[in-house]
Amino acid sequence: MTTPSSKAGTKGVPRATREQQVLAVATEEFGRRGYEATTMAAVATRVGVTKPLLHHYFGSKQDLYLACLNPVGDRLLRAIRTAMAEPASAARPTALRVLHALFTALDGQREAWFVLYDATLPPGSDAARRAAHYRRAIDDLAATGTADLLRTAGSGDPLDADALTYAWRGLCTALVRWWVNHPDQSPEAMTQRCARLFAAGRTLLATDDEIA
Repeated sequence: MTTPSSKAGTKGVPRATREQQVLAVATEEFGRRGYEATTMAAVATRVGVTKPLLHHYFGSKQDLYLACLNPVGDRLLRAIRTAMAEPASAARPTALRVLHALFTALDGQREAWFVLYDATLPPGSDAARRAAHYRRAIDDLAATGTADLLRTAGSGDPLDADALTYAWRGLCTALVRWWVNHPDQSPEAMTQRCARLFAAGRTLLATDDEIA
């Protein structure tokens, strides 16, 4: 989803409003291009402010990245925790509740997922450490959910749980990437699509078991 250029640099725009415009554009730039390829000059141009003003408001590129990352990470963690805390429903199992929560939290700013999962962050930097903090927290929640699922299925193998957590992270990333390329799809439509895909997967596996 593309954030249109604004006239944030014109006089009379409150600083708080201008900062929100910057953060919206910068989050999209970091999510689409990655940290390494994103420049302060490009963000400033899209917003309609000068590069010196951008530095004055946010400091360095790393400071701007962190200003984008922290609200995104907090929002996603809060959404996942809330979804996992909801009572189990026959109509919507935990996995679908979590996906619906993710889609809802990202709606309007879908590229934000990739701000967390950015392979171009400078190793050892504050940006890399903070992003890793959020990724670990999300993985810990995923590990709890996958371990519960495997126990229900009769598996207590920790490597099974680790592999499923890894696969879940990849699935979420792939689904969000597909969603970015299909802006007409709402969070609810995405959740329903995932339910159909999961059902198809179960049918396929059941058929394979019968053949075997």
